[in-house]
Amino acid sequence: MPPQIFSTSADTEDLMLNQEHNGDAGKAMSSLGEATAPNDHHEADPTANEAVTVAATVAVVAVGVALFEVALLPGMAIGVAAMLAPKYVPKLGAALSPMIKSTVRGAYKFGQKTSEMVAEAKEQVHDIVAEVDAENDAARAASNAADGRKA
Repeated sequence: MPPQIFSTSADTEDLMLNQEHNGDAGKAMSSLGEATAPNDHHEADPTANEAVTVAATVAVVAVGVALFEVALLPGMAIGVAAMLAPKYVPKLGAALSPMIKSTVRGAYKFGQKTSEMVAEAKEQVHDIVAEVDAENDAARAASNAADGRKA
């Protein structure tokens, strides 16, 4: 027989309600600890029960649809998505918000850098055009001066 760590259920209850073990929870729960029997079984989390129920229902309906008409499966999938969307879309939006913000920030920075590069390229093209115009003006002036001497 394995050795018992606690000799009685009262020792277990005292340890569970001990402030060093639970912090301030022992004070609030001391009256509750006396009211419940040590072998009480509590219900599982209601959201877990709901998820299991929904999953079982969807599985049963999917099997029925697959047996009846396979072409109905995409419609059933859309229906399940529509049913789950109100529950999970807000969570999805909150999870995607930082990614969307960083994407927009990156696109904005990329746009700014592109705008700067285009402005620089445009300035360089204008400088080159101005140099070519100046060279052409100088060549025309030299040509006119040479024509004026000949005449």
